[in-house]
Amino acid sequence: MGCSSGNVIGDTEAACCAIGVMAKAPRAGFSKTRLCPPLRPGQAASLSAAFLRDVTENIAQAARQTPIAGFVAYAPEGQEALFDGHLAAGTGLLLADGSPLMPPDVRGFGRCLLHAILAMLARGHGSAVVLNSDSPTLPTAVLVRTATALAADGDRVVLGAADDGGYFLLGMKAAHAHLFADIAWSTDSVAATTRTRAAQLGLDVVELPVWYDVDDQASLARLLRETTAPEVCNGLLPYAAPFTALALARMRLRGPDLDLAAE
Repeated sequence: MGCSSGNVIGDTEAACCAIGVMAKAPRAGFSKTRLCPPLRPGQAASLSAAFLRDVTENIAQAARQTPIAGFVAYAPEGQEALFDGHLAAGTGLLLADGSPLMPPDVRGFGRCLLHAILAMLARGHGSAVVLNSDSPTLPTAVLVRTATALAADGDRVVLGAADDGGYFLLGMKAAHAHLFADIAWSTDSVAATTRTRAAQLGLDVVELPVWYDVDDQASLARLLRETTAPEVCNGLLPYAAPFTALALARMRLRGPDLDLAAE
């Protein structure tokens, strides 16, 4: 049931939900730096690459159940080749650096998010979703639920709140710039403020189960447990994330402080 990620506009694309993973190319010293320590810069970059592969493979799996097109929305320009070999087959690339003209109250990361939404909708897709690249075990059912909710009649927003107060996913059928206005990014108020913005626009909000981002030692420890002994959470089975599991196994993390085993 997957849709095209090319520059084609037609009936198929209009019925399709585009999901764009917000990402930077994996590079040592630039990727997952908040995980250093316990990880070394090269290991953090390897884990970032594994996340990208698993998140895009997860989108591809969801696309077998409902019409979805998968993209990576990246920045900065010129690093396209660095994604080679790290994405699921058929994943498209979209520049999302926030460079187009934007409303003055949309700033910082919000510009990149809105750029991604605009780019996906411009390709003719019926809805557009921005997804983080830090949740490799997000249940596939969550992505299917998102696309299904956005395919229904009427305008609405789909929000996947993270357990740190941010969000891991935001989907919409039109580019509502107000959803990205005056947001204090990287704080625990992001999801709540987004709900307020949606209410101001008169939009219904479909809430997804709360999930988590892997961006500190505690969430890395949870990820390690989840990839070795997955358990049902909120009635959902985590995505297996095989590339992430392999990357973690190679690092041989151990103990409550996730020390690296001697190599």
